[in-house]
Amino acid sequence: MMSARVRAGSYVPGVLLAGVRSTGIALLALTVSACSDLPHVDLAPPYQPAQFVVPASWHGASPFVEANPSDDELRPDWWTLYDDSLLNRLEEQAMAANPDLQATAERFIQARDEMMKVRSRRMPQIGLGFGASNNRQSENTLFRAPDSPLQDTSVNLGGLASWEPDFWAAIRNATRVETYRAEERAADYGLARLSLQAEIAANYFTLRGYDAEVATYTQSIDLYKRSLAIVKTQFAGAIASALDVARVESLLYSTETKLAQVQGQRQVTEQSIAILVNMAPAGFTIKPVDQLRVANITIPQTIPSTLLERRPDVAGMERRMAQANRVIGIARSAFYPNVTFRLGGGFEDAGFNLVQLANSLWSYGATVSVPMFQGGYRRAQLQQAWSAYRETEDRYRSIVLNAFREIENNLSLTNQLSIAVNRQEAAVGATMKAQNLTTELYQGGLASSLELIYAQVATLTARIESVQIKADLLRASVALIRALGGGWNRNQLPTDEQIQPFDTLQYTNLDKPPPAGGIDVNAGNNRLHNDLTRHPVP
Repeated sequence: MMSARVRAGSYVPGVLLAGVRSTGIALLALTVSACSDLPHVDLAPPYQPAQFVVPASWHGASPFVEANPSDDELRPDWWTLYDDSLLNRLEEQAMAANPDLQATAERFIQARDEMMKVRSRRMPQIGLGFGASNNRQSENTLFRAPDSPLQDTSVNLGGLASWEPDFWAAIRNATRVETYRAEERAADYGLARLSLQAEIAANYFTLRGYDAEVATYTQSIDLYKRSLAIVKTQFAGAIASALDVARVESLLYSTETKLAQVQGQRQVTEQSIAILVNMAPAGFTIKPVDQLRVANITIPQTIPSTLLERRPDVAGMERRMAQANRVIGIARSAFYPNVTFRLGGGFEDAGFNLVQLANSLWSYGATVSVPMFQGGYRRAQLQQAWSAYRETEDRYRSIVLNAFREIENNLSLTNQLSIAVNRQEAAVGATMKAQNLTTELYQGGLASSLELIYAQVATLTARIESVQIKADLLRASVALIRALGGGWNRNQLPTDEQIQPFDTLQYTNLDKPPPAGGIDVNAGNNRLHNDLTRHPVP
């Protein structure tokens, strides 16, 4: 690090200062440019991402994807496929205000600045210093020479410069490590955004499923109340027994219990959505609906060879593997000599007349450190770097396999649940018919109250299961879209050049870097979304 000392009392005209400043900046710019292009040896091994042999097509099938595999991309606003305006507004509010997502964007900004901090080590480190002192000693100081002055004044002005030429590309590789880490953080942001979108949609469909269950239970309770009134009338006329009354009452009360449970689960789900859209739960409500509609959507199916380009978690793991590759180069550089140049100088005087040749001082030199024997430290460091790289390769392959598993699982789920929805609708129709016939027989005295209750319970169970299967199908379709990348593409990652947050000689507009990879933050007004009572939807 460059440091320098400057002495008080020296007068430098303003014109001279301006000339020195402009000349210094020009020289510094030339020095920085020259230092960046010095010959060097890159000791990192050649990097090539792992190439996998993948299947040509999917084993599973889904009604939500095209019959023939297509290379078309999902839309980034994939939730609009469900054609629900309220869901659209919830997603937009979450993208704009969710604090966890914004925190992930800030981590990307911090990673960009970490790269700049490491990159700065390639540049000459220059500093200036100023010092002044006035000291007086006692006349009775022990061992004081008779002619020694009692008072000493010192003023100094100086500078210090140091530079490491990075012959073995250790600093360059460390810079690339931080660059790749920033790109990994950008992929983490893409994954966090996709996860948030999917969680909003899944919770929303869960909520709508509870709405449909509440409507179903409410309709059944109304029916059971009417049935109880009929049975009580018959009991008063000695047509029905007390046992019949007790059976209908038991069915009514148990159904009301289930209704209360579902309503509680709905409230919890609604509160979960509130947090995701940056709302305090107490001030957030979503108006219930009576039916759960399964949208007829078409999802472009991504063939396996392009899946790896559309998953942010896969891209992030690949960037981590690239980092591990560069760490090997850093570990190798420890076996070679390290060179550092230093230059220092300035003026020193007992008074304030500094700028004179007689008062000047300087020093310059170079340090070369050659590693000889460290008891195996450097070899262990290099072996560890190679092992860490192979570990990232293994984890990369594991993430790729998991991506294929998620696709296959949700293809199978959506396909089988679609069949189940159709079959369950047929079951609901059959149980409704049986309930109506049993009710007519009971009113005519040809069926017992137990038979009627069995028919009513079967109908309610079938209707509730139908709602639950539809909700499962919608959630599975969301999971399928998420597994396919949700419209994300590796091209959305910032390039190496875009990671640099500011120019080397830039000293203005440093509140935040320009957006990269479509990731931006609210640096000017980070309290923009601190009003947790503002309802995002009408």
